[in-house]
Amino acid sequence: MSDDKRQKGMEMISKLFGPPSGGGVAQPQPLSRYTVEHLFGDVWQQDDLTLQERSLATCTMLFALNRPEEMQIHFTGAKNIGVKREKLVGVIAHGAHYAGWPNAMAALRVLNKVWPEEE
Repeated sequence: MSDDKRQKGMEMISKLFGPPSGGGVAQPQPLSRYTVEHLFGDVWQQDDLTLQERSLATCTMLFALNRPEEMQIHFTGAKNIGVKREKLVGVIAHGAHYAGWPNAMAALRVLNKVWPEEE
């Protein structure tokens, strides 16, 4: 079962973020296994949300928590799977009222960096 989750996890990571580039944070083996097998091989595989909905929810939470490095990764992933830029702008504008203007401004800076408005 673990090999199946690992395979599914690696496929999901590639779908979202492209082929592994080795540019990520080095993770100790247990954390790497949890990330690939549990997070992307199980959690991201559930059918209660579409892939785009799950990506948008993740981006929203990262924005609310003001995690710019992770926003950069997941905003790019959202773009790669067809989430419309306007949807991300919409959740940032809506979320500014709940997560705060500084978090919204940080999220917009990240979004404009990884996905300029002109694209």
